Amino acid sequence: MKERTLGFFEIVVVKDGEAQRIPEPMDWDGALADLARAPVGARTHEGEHRIVGTAFPHNMEDHLLLHRVKDAGEWLSVINFDTGDLRELEQSAHEGYLDTSVVCFLPFGNVVGIMQGGVSAPSHKSLETWINGIEMFPGSRLQLRPVVAHSEIEKLKSAVGASRVEVKVMGNKMGALRERQGGLARLLRVAGDAYGEISVTMVISVPRGKELKEHREHLLADLDEISDVVTGAERARARLVYSDPGGPEQTRLVELVELVEPSITAKKRVPATDAEGNSIRIVSAVDAILVAAAEHEDALRLAVDAGDS
Repeated sequence: MKERTLGFFEIVVVKDGEAQRIPEPMDWDGALADLARAPVGARTHEGEHRIVGTAFPHNMEDHLLLHRVKDAGEWLSVINFDTGDLRELEQSAHEGYLDTSVVCFLPFGNVVGIMQGGVSAPSHKSLETWINGIEMFPGSRLQLRPVVAHSEIEKLKSAVGASRVEVKVMGNKMGALRERQGGLARLLRVAGDAYGEISVTMVISVPRGKELKEHREHLLADLDEISDVVTGAERARARLVYSDPGGPEQTRLVELVELVEPSITAKKRVPATDAEGNSIRIVSAVDAILVAAAEHEDALRLAVDAGDS
């Protein structure tokens, strides 16, 4: 039985280049009900990949299947394991083969649980692109960010410095740096002013040594000032420094963008077939996400400030 990892993400709104938490749950039930009635063209976004959304009812609730349509140029084949025979899969103009992810919208905090059906299935960034692309909520630009456990946030806050910072900021985020006064913001701003609508990747490293302790503290403060700007699609990682009174400084590599280490994830076994051999992989994925959400509900609510269950 296959074990898969699922992740939880908070949907926030972007205003004036700033990601802001949405105080009340959005009407995801209504949006999915509208999606169920929409023709396939209205629920398709054409970008780097063609992404299609499908409402999936299960136990009186609608969930979302998000599909990446495989490119017509991809070579797809089927093998018969009894005979070894190969058969090429031809994709006609009105059909498409799909990589599918299962998405469940939780009833609090605008949190979603996502399980990818495979490595090339849509990610949370694909979901973000698709929601905005089909204008599920007209007039709003939404963003998905990993839900971070409160205990991990506290660990991040306990760092006393940063010995290395690597950030990448796209041109459309430069405006959000205008009011920031720290060194990182200032350097990125200068590059944007000099070269226009560009992406900037910057690496700053502070060597070990007590005499440079103040520099590491300053670098962490500057990173913290722009963390809300760089968290998202761009790269942002740092090696944080922790003070140990009884020994040498300790460091820890933290991915500030994807928040790989501290994000709330879960591993669940997902049956592909039932006892009669019928496919139940989608139902299994929905059930796995909802079970994991129930198991982590207290931590999820605390992380997104959604109150008690």
